[in-house]
Amino acid sequence: MVDVLALVEARLRTALGEPDARAAVTFLGTERIEVLRFADGDIVRYATLGMSAQPMTDPAAALADPVKGPRAELVLSVRAGLADTDQVLRPLAVLASTPQVEGVIVAPGASLDIGEPLWPGAPFSSVLVAEPGGLVENLELDDPMDPVRFLPLLPMTTNEAAWKRVRGAQELEERWLANGTDLRDPLRGSVRLD
Repeated sequence: MVDVLALVEARLRTALGEPDARAAVTFLGTERIEVLRFADGDIVRYATLGMSAQPMTDPAAALADPVKGPRAELVLSVRAGLADTDQVLRPLAVLASTPQVEGVIVAPGASLDIGEPLWPGAPFSSVLVAEPGGLVENLELDDPMDPVRFLPLLPMTTNEAAWKRVRGAQELEERWLANGTDLRDPLRGSVRLD
């Protein structure tokens, strides 16, 4: 059996360079989740490592397939030095454990909410899962395993998350784009939603 996490870490290193820090979190009844931090000039990126060890399972499925099914890791990019964003390590591990704990499939367009600020003073407690393939390319695995997708996370304010629930992910992303919203700003306010 292939060591999926070793391949995932190699892909992250190829795309983002050497991590300058890492932390591990284990929740009762779940696999260990690591969060790697990569510095890239004035941007710091946090990537989970461990979510893709097992495929995500449709909650309606009678049995979990140990081989087939979607696999993913999460990537968050923020501007460095503006907030204590290193405190996001535990919240990211919580989000990455969601498929194991809640039996959900994390996919683009989904909202994930942790119920508290992502880091001290953050105006965000939830994230929008964006489309993969930009920053870190999908990692193809041997058949019959699905590829590992590296899903970017876009922090959402409470108002944005509520608006997204009503109008959908695409409309929120279009609103951000139309307003030139800096989604990497760890202190940004909510985009105009009227």
